[in-house]
Order: sequence, then structure tokens, then C-alpha cells
Amino acid sequence: MESLKVHRILIAEDEPKIGLFVQQELITHGYETDLAVSGSIALELLTRISYSLIILDINLGDMSGIHICRSFREKNVHVPVIILTAMGDMHDKILAFEAGADDYIVKPFHISELLARMKVFLKRSEGGPGFEEIIKIKDLEINITNKLVSRAGITINLTIREFALLLLLCRNKGHAISKKEILLKVWGLDFETGTNTVEVYINFLRNKVDKNFSSRMIHTKTGFGYFINEDEKV
Repeated sequence: MESLKVHRILIAEDEPKIGLFVQQELITHGYETDLAVSGSIALELLTRISYSLIILDINLGDMSGIHICRSFREKNVHVPVIILTAMGDMHDKILAFEAGADDYIVKPFHISELLARMKVFLKRSEGGPGFEEIIKIKDLEINITNKLVSRAGITINLTIREFALLLLLCRNKGHAISKKEILLKVWGLDFETGTNTVEVYINFLRNKVDKNFSSRMIHTKTGFGYFINEDEKV
């Protein structure tokens, strides 16, 4: 009988009471955990241990959790990162998402909310034995299970946000997705940021997915948004 996978979670939290509380709750629910009380300890653990998910505070005393998240994303784009912090300012939230965070929870929080969000991200990253969910559009292929993208047989390396944006466009092939909807579904923001984040990421995608290939797939519909289509002339 195949044993169930036990997920190992890193908790980076410099407030001892909160850190120990979260750690004990996760252990109770069957997770293995490591607790880092500073940014330097968190970075050291990330260099030698593979985690299923990371819970990260922004203010870790010796360094910013945003810096840790950005540094980690340069090496790993797949492991989910949940920001758990008292800093509820929208500017901090935007910085966290742009650094590669997958979710943002503001203290005080209810442990059931954290556990529920963890389960969503862990389920997405798990996949069953031998199961691969793949989307194909023309010569573009997205392996959702393994987070791999290729076009005309050439591997395309994407960041976690670029992957999420491309997946959103492909799942809505032929339909324009507005900037507001992209911000909500890719960054989790239900408001206009006043920045050009979406435009910048669309440009990143075009440089990777369309540039140097025989036809372009990512299109703009003025006043409506962006969409994927097989026909270059749309």
C-alpha cells in the first residue's frame, strides 16, 4: 500500500508566540514543519531542505520577507509561498505579489483560513501518480502538472506569475481577458493598482512565447484586454 506524502512546511516568523502557535497547529494536522525565527535562518534552511510550501512574514527583523521571497523565486518558481504578516498596506501586498508570493494573509488571522489556503496550493502542486494535465494550442504546450511550457518543441522558462498569466489566457482561448480580471486571478488583487504590472508581464510573455517563433499567439483587443489565438492575423 502506497503511503501518503507528508508535506514539509517552512514557517518564517520572528514573533515566538505566533510562530509556535502556527507550527503546533500544522503538526496537529499532519504536517512536518521547520520554524525560522529570522530571515538568515530561513534562507539557510531553504538552501538545504526541499519544502512543499513556505509561510513567510514580511518583517523578520534582520531582513525583509519580500527579499527572501524574491531570492527564493530566482531558484524555485513552483513551491507556493504564503505571506502571513501584520503589514496590511496595499503597497506591501503589491510588492509581495510582484516578488512571487502566491497568497497574502493579514494578522490577526484564523488558523482555519490559513489551513484552507494551504490545502488549495498543496493540492495544485501535488498531482496524482502518472497524471499530467496538458493544454495544447497550435505548437504551444503547457504541462500544468509539471509546470512546463514549450513551443515547437523548445522549452520556455517562465516565472510563476508568467506561467499563471499564460495559463489564464490559454484556458480562455479566443476570449479577451481584462486587466482587472488578470489582476484578480493572477495576483489576487480586486482593485486597480495604478501600475503597469499587467502590461509588463504581457510583454515578458510575448518575448518568451512569441518572439523568435513563426507566428504570434498573444494579442491585444483595445479596450477589452488580452487573449490567446492561433491566428496571427487576428
